[in-house]
Amino acid sequence: MAISISRAAADLRNRAADAHKAGTPAEARQLYAAYLAMVPQDASIWSNLGALLRAEARHDMALRAHERAYALDPGSSVIMNNYANILSDIGHYDRALPLRRKILQADPTDQSQKAMIGKALRALGRYAEAITHLEAAINDHPDYAELRIQLALSQLSDRRYAEGFRNYEVRWETGELTQRQMKTPQWDYSPLDGKTILVMPEQGFGDAVAFSRFLPLLRRYNPARVLVYAEKPMQRIFDGLDGADWVGTQLPPGTTYDVWTNVMDLCPLHFDKTDIIPAPTRLTVPADSTARADAVVAPHAVKFKVGIVWSGSVTYRGNAFRSFSHTEFLPLVDIPDVQLFSLYKGPNLAEYQADGSNCFIIDTASTDRDFADCAAMMQEMDLIITSDTATAHIAGSLGVPVWTLLHWDAFWLWQHQGATTPWYPSMDLIRQTTPRDWAGVFAAVKTKLEGQVAAWKRGQS
Repeated sequence: MAISISRAAADLRNRAADAHKAGTPAEARQLYAAYLAMVPQDASIWSNLGALLRAEARHDMALRAHERAYALDPGSSVIMNNYANILSDIGHYDRALPLRRKILQADPTDQSQKAMIGKALRALGRYAEAITHLEAAINDHPDYAELRIQLALSQLSDRRYAEGFRNYEVRWETGELTQRQMKTPQWDYSPLDGKTILVMPEQGFGDAVAFSRFLPLLRRYNPARVLVYAEKPMQRIFDGLDGADWVGTQLPPGTTYDVWTNVMDLCPLHFDKTDIIPAPTRLTVPADSTARADAVVAPHAVKFKVGIVWSGSVTYRGNAFRSFSHTEFLPLVDIPDVQLFSLYKGPNLAEYQADGSNCFIIDTASTDRDFADCAAMMQEMDLIITSDTATAHIAGSLGVPVWTLLHWDAFWLWQHQGATTPWYPSMDLIRQTTPRDWAGVFAAVKTKLEGQVAAWKRGQS
């Protein structure tokens, strides 16, 4: 949409765009504000501002900017795409989907829109529709990795594990992960017959816990040894993993291996033969960690003890949506006979300590040495309530009762419906029914916890 602007306004517009491109968002925001005060009808600049705010995780402000841009120029594919992106971010896939289809109608070769349509269908729980759409799109664009990763995630969400895990191997081609640089060939699934294989962990600590259950299947291939690389925080908890001959953070001097594989690449080998999900991996909790946990909870022996976690790794791109504030837990401390213990360790600890919450929710994790200390504390709890992060997988693997609180577009393992999961028999899933509505989740948590504590008290009498 062509608009006429003054020379001063044009100068502001150019300076704002330059600051945006230069990666100085604070300067760009002020210049965009000054320009839009003079030229409020410039749809492209509203869209640019929305993109800037989205990159800064200012989602509500970004939505306002994109809504203005779309109202001014609803026919622009660029503006529609930016608008669809923010709608998807905040869970409004039902509103984003028609926009993406309209863009695709204008340009049927747009492979990116085809991938995002598949993602939207999956996020809406329409797995079969997503799979059909993505398979057709891959026929047209066989080399586009984003289509293939969306297909894999849709198949995994639909519990089509053999196909999904095999297609998930494309994760290394999407540009989000760093390709491994190894000294030996990657295992091609042929018989090992006396060879040594090194198994590498996945992207996150939770993934490492969840999929280590597949290590024992390597015995079918007759390896001489199975070596498992572990990140340092996981080393002690992984000591003695079923199916592993050695677990460590660095190979001992002189140790060699013939081939290597990623732990998740073992999964399709299992699901090729059965749909049954293996039991969670057995974790090791060292005696010194148990003694440490015993000492912490001893003064609260008569209480119903609840371990809590409110955030995962802040470096994870989607953490802002899967996590919530520690203050959401504060109403639970008022339930009679309940004592909350923080199992969280990370940068968000400062706010919890600064506002006095640690007076009511006991800090157990800030001095944890590793996940073994965290696991020991979990075993002292009557219940774990956690965001979707590694602690959920550890609690589930330990068989501790755990409630995992899920945002609207949860990890594929949890699907988009259901209160339980076959991956962890001791786990309950409590979901957002409306995007970003943690208040509703915690209202359900409080009611459920009150019932749990009442039953516990009856059992104590």
